[in-house]
Amino acid sequence: MYNWLNIIQDYLLPPTCILCANTGWQGLDLCYSCYTQLAKNSQCCYHCARPLEIPAQLSPLCGNCLSHPPAFDTTYAPFIHHGAMRHLIAGLKFNADYKNARLLGVLLAEGLTQNPQLPDCIMPVPLHKARYRERGFNQSIEIARTAGKALQIPVDVYSCIRHRDTPHQTQLTAKQRRSNMKNAFSIIKPITTRHIAIVDDVMTTGSTVHELAVVLKKAGAARVDVWICARAN
Repeated sequence: MYNWLNIIQDYLLPPTCILCANTGWQGLDLCYSCYTQLAKNSQCCYHCARPLEIPAQLSPLCGNCLSHPPAFDTTYAPFIHHGAMRHLIAGLKFNADYKNARLLGVLLAEGLTQNPQLPDCIMPVPLHKARYRERGFNQSIEIARTAGKALQIPVDVYSCIRHRDTPHQTQLTAKQRRSNMKNAFSIIKPITTRHIAIVDDVMTTGSTVHELAVVLKKAGAARVDVWICARAN
C-alpha cells in the first residue's frame, strides 16, 4: 500500500532538486547532477571520520585519535562540509528549511542500509532549552527522524538533556571547544540500550559528540557510534 502511496505522491508532487530546481533523482529532492557534486568523505579516519590526505590502510586512524582516542567508537560521515552540503545544512539550521532535513536524513541512511551492526536506537544531540526556544526546533532531531524511519530504528529524544547552555563554538579553538562542552549533558532516564548512534549535522572537532558519548557510556551504553551528515576538514 505504501508503495502505491509513494507512486501517487511522486506523480502529483514530483520531487524537485532543492539546489537547482531540476527534477529529483530516485525520489529525492536532489537531481543526479547535484548529487554527484556533493563532496564525498571516502578517505577518512575510521574513528572520527576526519578526511585523510594520503591513501589509508585498513581501519585507518588519524594522529589525533591515536594520541587522544575519543569516547565514541566509530564515526560515519558520508560527506565533507563543503559547497552544496554546507548550503543544505545552513539552510536547515538557520532558515528552518525542513525539506533539507528530510533529504539529509535520507542521504545519511543511504550508506547504512546494509550495515550489519546497526544500533539499538538513535540519539540526536540535544539542544539546551534556551537554544531550542530561540530556534524553534532541533535540526539533529529532524535529521534523525528521517534516518530512523528509513532504517527502522527508534529515535530517543527523552533520555538525555543539555543542561548547560554552551556558547556557540564557531570561533573557538579545539581546546576551547572541549572546555566549552565539558559536563554539558545529563542522563535523565535510564539507558536500557547497549548500542547507540549519536546523530548530528556537522562534526568539526568532535568535542560535542565526545562529551555526549562519555555520559552515555557512564550510564551503561556499551558502544556509541556517531552519525554525521558532513565532516569539516
